[in-house]
Amino acid sequence: MPTISMFYGILIYMYYFDNKEHKAPHIHANYAEYDAVISIPDGEVLKGEMPNKKLKLIQA
Repeated sequence: MPTISMFYGILIYMYYFDNKEHKAPHIHANYAEYDAVISIPDGEVLKGEMPNKKLKLIQA
């Protein structure tokens, strides 16, 4: 997994050619049992779920 950041138990990673399912630029976030795909331009969750407090940290 190409991890680009780790903070407060959250792992942020990005794949180079990951545009088949999600056409928008995005990152993958993992926290405990939660996985989410988050759009880079607006911070929206494209797929999965993330606790609200952790999502706010990722969006910041």
